[in-house]
Amino acid sequence: MTPGSPIVFVVDDDAAVRDGLRRLISSVGLGVEVFPTAQAFLRARRPDAPGCLVLDVRLPGLSGLDLQRELADTEAALPIIFLTGHGDIPMSVRAMKAGAVEFLTKPFRDQDLLDAIRNAIERDRAERGERHELTELRRRYASLTPRERDVLRGVVAGLLNKQIAGELGTSEVTVKEQRGHVMHKMQAGSVAELVRLVSRLGITSAGSDPSRPT
Repeated sequence: MTPGSPIVFVVDDDAAVRDGLRRLISSVGLGVEVFPTAQAFLRARRPDAPGCLVLDVRLPGLSGLDLQRELADTEAALPIIFLTGHGDIPMSVRAMKAGAVEFLTKPFRDQDLLDAIRNAIERDRAERGERHELTELRRRYASLTPRERDVLRGVVAGLLNKQIAGELGTSEVTVKEQRGHVMHKMQAGSVAELVRLVSRLGITSAGSDPSRPT
């Protein structure tokens, strides 16, 4: 498995199930790591690569649904495929509403699981790309000086250089120079693109600071 290759994490307390899933998933060329408990999974160091979590609902200690909640609001979140031999409709609904990709009842068709894994990995790859882009945008914004940030807000509000200069108590020439710095640092080729980037950052007020993760 090369660095960055997709990896599937399996958490199931049944050793025979873990071995079977390891063989099935590795047979299609995917990396796989297996764990007997949610706690063991949480303690493990995860590679920086796209992936998903194949998770049994009923586990000793922390349950599958508990683990889903633990991961939901962290950077460690992964698309989850739930497996259960004791599933019921309310449990399935809770899991799916909380963002699970699929909920499969044992015994399941191997192809159904493999299809769900492929969908989950593509979803994770897309979400990782979005997070990377947002991190890069925050880095660019953080590189602006306080006055350049003021100029940026004026530009995206549709103000002319003269109007921005009046609001900031500076010269139009200075605003024009700072506007050029803003476009360069934000890597925006046009005002329309700058507006789009600012929208992604969620700049809504003079007090907001999107350079810091929320």
